[in-house]
Amino acid sequence: MTLAPRCQRDEPVRVCEVSETSVSGVAVIIPAFNEQDRIAATVRAASGLPGADMVIVVDDGSTDRTSAVASEAGATVVGHARNRGKAAAMETGATAVTAVEGSETRQERLSAPRALLFIDADLEDSASRVAPLIEPVVSGAADMTIAVLPPQRSAGGGRGLVVDLARNGIERATGWTPRQPLSGQRCLTRDAFAAALPLAPGWGVETGLSIDLLRQGYRVLEVDVDLHHRVTGTDWRAQLHRARQYAGVMRALGTRGVRPSLPAGLRRGNR
Repeated sequence: MTLAPRCQRDEPVRVCEVSETSVSGVAVIIPAFNEQDRIAATVRAASGLPGADMVIVVDDGSTDRTSAVASEAGATVVGHARNRGKAAAMETGATAVTAVEGSETRQERLSAPRALLFIDADLEDSASRVAPLIEPVVSGAADMTIAVLPPQRSAGGGRGLVVDLARNGIERATGWTPRQPLSGQRCLTRDAFAAALPLAPGWGVETGLSIDLLRQGYRVLEVDVDLHHRVTGTDWRAQLHRARQYAGVMRALGTRGVRPSLPAGLRRGNR
């Protein structure tokens, strides 16, 4: 496990103290876009996680049967009429959790707000192994946990530029160097989630989450988790995807006043 410092004393991190937040139970939120072939297995695996009594799938404008398959697997499904991106799906999911909690009877209502566990729709059966992210948040040891995944099968042709950009930017902004800055598997308290709103749009959401919470003094913990998901390939669509990721992370950093150094291969003199 890798724990980020609770508070930093050098700018641009703002020194503050965050009160302990009571957590009772976990709501799993799964943003999904055209995942009809994988979403059922992911929902079923997530439903068996300790403390998880609510699984919400946010269908982000899918054109396939993602919504129907997720509902058949037992998830509560909410959705967008068009694709709005992961950050919007995460916010919609959190709003749905609040709405469900508001409709619960006194007997059904938990003693404290549920933590929010965000996982990718393509984890399939491996989603059952995300449990180590939950305990530190529920116990009060961390405000947000981030999964560190093992090397993935059939890793494609990515050169790590986006990961390096995000890692370097988070380090410059907060003094903490994450191992997997783009990991989307995260569990956090409701208080921490609210403190990060509005989320950074597009592919900058994870980078923005880490910076915003660390700057406010929230405790962030990386946890090794044996998860597996679909890996981006090497064709032109994959390269376009990586370009959009790079642009999204750059935007998240820029709006937070962070100027990361260029990757070694792009620096003057190394061309």
